[in-house]
Amino acid sequence: MANHGVASVLAVAALLLVAVSTFPAECGAHRAADARGHTKGVHSIGVCNGVLGNNLPSPADVVKLYRSKGITAMRIYAPESNVLRALSGTGIGLLMDVPNESITAFASSPSAAAAWVKANVQPYPGVSFRYIAVGNEIMDVDAQKNILPAMKNLDAALAAAHLGGIKVSTALRFDVFTDTFPPSSGVFADDDFMDPIAEYLENTGAPLLANVYPYFAYVGDTTNIHLDYATFQPGTTVTDDGNGLTYTSLFDAMVDSIYAALEDSGRPGVKVVVSETGWPSSGSFAATVQNARTYNQNLINHVGGGTPKRPGPLETYMFAMFNENLKTGDETERHFGLFNPDKSPAYTLSF
Repeated sequence: MANHGVASVLAVAALLLVAVSTFPAECGAHRAADARGHTKGVHSIGVCNGVLGNNLPSPADVVKLYRSKGITAMRIYAPESNVLRALSGTGIGLLMDVPNESITAFASSPSAAAAWVKANVQPYPGVSFRYIAVGNEIMDVDAQKNILPAMKNLDAALAAAHLGGIKVSTALRFDVFTDTFPPSSGVFADDDFMDPIAEYLENTGAPLLANVYPYFAYVGDTTNIHLDYATFQPGTTVTDDGNGLTYTSLFDAMVDSIYAALEDSGRPGVKVVVSETGWPSSGSFAATVQNARTYNQNLINHVGGGTPKRPGPLETYMFAMFNENLKTGDETERHFGLFNPDKSPAYTLSF
């Protein structure tokens, strides 16, 4: 996760601001994947488990914490054998990344993809793999050309290993979408890059994975975006004249602009999974415990109802489980955790 360019959503609050509306109720449990990745369905909320810290709990303790809090899905950013062993038999659904640096080899060599599956998926039949993300937020134009060939080779490797129920996608930075306000105007910023990926996802039944951060949109334009709108609180309502829908949260507007981009591409049936979202509790403007708690609790309560355009559970992964003291970049990068490294809550949440 890095600072996200959000210029396309920064005009949000300048238009059509009226009175407050209410939010969908918190959902109960939904469906979960089986141990071989064949999706029976999903719960709405998972949490990303980053490991860029020198004081983090052991994988076994991390998994125990997920289970004690009722968190039913996890994202990891690379195969971690200790984490995979700890997850075995728990039923916790897993979104696992292929690291960005591996994608060139996957794209050019089916055998590299097959070897990766043999080393990192096949030895763990008790793990409930849901998705594998081929890369995270790859914005380099040349590197982007390798994503789809790598996805195809990985899909073939999974199928050959009789693991075709595990869906293959790629995790996208929000910058790949543009004209996102109003939401109904959303399109891909680069059709040559995204149209073939959207077509492939439609053909395979895999979701589009998108990292969605209202926090970065808000701090980039506090004049036009209100804090209440960015954190699911009452106070702002925005009407989209293009689709007639009413929005009470920036998160919903951003997600529905992704659906609009998929429709514009001719792929309206592709599902969206929010592969990262969160709010920092320290380190910069608006990064406070109060704002982080408000955003994340309201997110948990909200996603079971979906968005105005797509009602129903929206599978969402919160970033992140722990504050990670070795993350680079802005100070906020080290303060997205829901928990401290000693497993105490960074602030109180109810899952």
